[in-house]
Amino acid sequence: MNNHWNRRDFLVGVGATAAGIGLSSCAISGNTGAKGLTEEAKAVKPVVRSQDLEKPDITVGYVPVNDCAPFAIAWEKGLFRKYGLNVKLNREASWATSRDGLIFGRLDASPVVSGAVTNARIGAEGARHAPLCAAMTIHRHGNAMTMNKAMWDFGLRPWYEYNGDLEAFGKQFRAYFNNQPPERKVWAVVLSSAIYEYFVRYVSAAAGVNPLTEFRVIIVPPPQMVTNMRIGAMQAYMVAEPWNTRAITGNLGVGFTFAQGKEVWQGHPDRLLGVMESFIDKYPKTYRSLVKAMIEACQYCGKPSNSEEVAKLITDRSFTGAKPKTGAIDKFTRPGIVGEFNYGGFDGKDRTIKAADTTIFYDIPDNVPQEPNEHSTFMWRSRSIWLMTQAARWGQIKEFPKNAEKLAEQGWRTDLYRDIAAEMGIESPKDDYKVEPPEVFIDKKGFDPSDPVGYLNSFEIRANAPTRFFLNS
Repeated sequence: MNNHWNRRDFLVGVGATAAGIGLSSCAISGNTGAKGLTEEAKAVKPVVRSQDLEKPDITVGYVPVNDCAPFAIAWEKGLFRKYGLNVKLNREASWATSRDGLIFGRLDASPVVSGAVTNARIGAEGARHAPLCAAMTIHRHGNAMTMNKAMWDFGLRPWYEYNGDLEAFGKQFRAYFNNQPPERKVWAVVLSSAIYEYFVRYVSAAAGVNPLTEFRVIIVPPPQMVTNMRIGAMQAYMVAEPWNTRAITGNLGVGFTFAQGKEVWQGHPDRLLGVMESFIDKYPKTYRSLVKAMIEACQYCGKPSNSEEVAKLITDRSFTGAKPKTGAIDKFTRPGIVGEFNYGGFDGKDRTIKAADTTIFYDIPDNVPQEPNEHSTFMWRSRSIWLMTQAARWGQIKEFPKNAEKLAEQGWRTDLYRDIAAEMGIESPKDDYKVEPPEVFIDKKGFDPSDPVGYLNSFEIRANAPTRFFLNS
């Protein structure tokens, strides 16, 4: 009989890793946000005067993962200063503190995990109910699922080696869980009710393993993922780079990458630039300056010629702190930024794959399906609808919202982005919604935002689904 884990287990599971939190080899004590303007920033001539902004002095959060890169660049290159902003960069301990810093007024702006804005709007279980907003994506992709050595020894391998065969992977995946006691059926993600949790559950369900009954999901801050896997607090996790690479090259024998998030949903949004709705209403000029600075920073990060520089910059203690004691200074941050991702493994085989879409900051590579004038920072409201389907699928809300489009409109401010980008001479897609083709999802199941309830009900494995009996294979 399968051990059943309910939603309460999911929420209280956070405490399971408390003992390991202080042990991270890359943890940073206290807040070590970037301080003092660089000489390069001081040399930048502002195009917006600070005195013309309603609130030029703002506090902006970031989390020590690779997607802090645009914040580091905006700081280092003087892009905040260019648009009249005096920014205090604040390093956040986790994605929960990054989100909550906005909600409780400690931060003016901060990156949030995809799903945080949507689920704050719909009041999903595990998410704080608040009028969060976002007008731009910080980046797409740049994350992955790491499995431990025991899962490798059992026979599991990186997803691309299954050549798209979900049935073959599912048999191995189910066999692994059937052979484990409850304490060895634990996955970690960075935030509840957000895209990483949905990806973990999505992949499991696509393979025929019910994530509502087969394993427990706990919350762990990114820098503590590797240490907690090493001490056995969980068997697998999903996080943004460099913490997947860290498990392979930084702590030999800890784990390997099962799949990058782009293999679950190619083109998915990872981080959004979050603010409270009140910030946009009270300080519209300030907000426009912030978005412009971040768009320019994303453009800079997205140029291949800048990748090496960006990868080195974010190793600094003020940003990811993922600077190795020996060897190349950027060996942890570089793979995800430059696009030379190593899946690892324990057989001596080189599983480094070069790809332009490993992390997408602005220009979208040709291999990723896209619409005319689409760039990575543009937000599709239809993707907020997709996130709502997953909240309903896993029982975080009782039913799919009847006013879903209105909620998407309130939270995902595509209208503002389009207007701000136009001032910068950037064209954007004319529509707010688009169909996601089947080929971009791991299970080849496309998403049409015009029928979200039909899409939701098409999944056999979901909360409150009609009872069915499955035979173990």
